[in-house]
Amino acid sequence: MAKKLEKQFKIVAPGGKATPAPPLGPALGANGINPGQFITAFNERTKELNGKVVTCLISIYKDRSFDFELKSSPASALLKDAAGLEKGAGTPQDPIGSVTIDQVKAIAEEKLADLNATTVESAMQMIAGTARSMGITVEGGDA
Repeated sequence: MAKKLEKQFKIVAPGGKATPAPPLGPALGANGINPGQFITAFNERTKELNGKVVTCLISIYKDRSFDFELKSSPASALLKDAAGLEKGAGTPQDPIGSVTIDQVKAIAEEKLADLNATTVESAMQMIAGTARSMGITVEGGDA
């Protein structure tokens, strides 16, 4: 018989380097998960990512067991890495960095499975929109 799902929630944590310190530990504890047990399993499955931010969907069952599914990094984190920025602009109309159309395509291909898009071109438009909202210009084409 299948386990009965109680709740699901998402977290964002550095792959391979998560710790039970706030904000991750309290969020896990509040949802009934042993933070130490989760952190050990999460770090083991993400050790090759070496600190790259990862989104994780956690499912908690009635018997207090859990499992988790790793998703791709948030588009904003990938764009900041590609543009070499610490954070996005406070106001989008003030460009603070740029990425190439090839970088946008690479990000779109990486995130395609997690986006509400069926083609790489439509995913590129979504990533380019995120870039614009962060004050990052896309150079070398129309995305």
